[in-house]
Amino acid sequence: MRERVARGSARKYYRFRGGRWYGGIATADCVGCNLRCVFCWGSHARDNFASVGVFLEPEEVYARLARIAEKRGYDLVRISGNEPTLAWQHLLRVLELFEEDGRFRFVLETNGITLGADRGKARDLSKFSCVHVRVSLKGASEEEFHLLTGARPEFYAVQLNALRNLLDYGVSCHPAVMLSFSAPDSADRLKERLAAIDPVLVREFEEEYIFLYRHVVEQLRRAGLKPRVAYAPDSIPPELV
Repeated sequence: MRERVARGSARKYYRFRGGRWYGGIATADCVGCNLRCVFCWGSHARDNFASVGVFLEPEEVYARLARIAEKRGYDLVRISGNEPTLAWQHLLRVLELFEEDGRFRFVLETNGITLGADRGKARDLSKFSCVHVRVSLKGASEEEFHLLTGARPEFYAVQLNALRNLLDYGVSCHPAVMLSFSAPDSADRLKERLAAIDPVLVREFEEEYIFLYRHVVEQLRRAGLKPRVAYAPDSIPPELV
């Protein structure tokens, strides 16, 4: 996937925006992901990577995010939309620029697969004081992970290992768990697994639920899945829809 969304030090992006998540954050939406989540709101860019987006160097990504944050008075910036860690050297350079700037906190939103598979990536992140990692767990168990992503169930443990690696290297992080399709006891069992890694992961446990954009509804229909809990797009700020 990396060779399809990265070219040298450049990475493909399809949108830059401000929004009210986290109380206000500047966002660069990237192209390409290593999972195929059925509830993905960024699936258009994920599945049409050849025709969607433009290649941008790290310096341009930094400059665009900083301008949005400055204009709107945000303290936070992020790369989102798909999987930021696929273009690793590009990401590290973006982080270096924000570390040198010193004004902003960078929220790295990731599914954790690359961080769990390669411990060295957690070590790389440990040199940045500006970074906080939000690891988005796809369901509360191996079975849910497979149902929601189509990937082999054993890769769910790789997501959990990402949190372990990050904590081992002192990187600020927390789990965000997609619970729209989970029974309450599934979340409880996951919290037990997280507590075995570190109790801080339970204290910082973030519940995540899907928004029913039209294309997400269609994706769920094709997959034959119905969420237990979900929200309508009109329940979120218009600029985020």
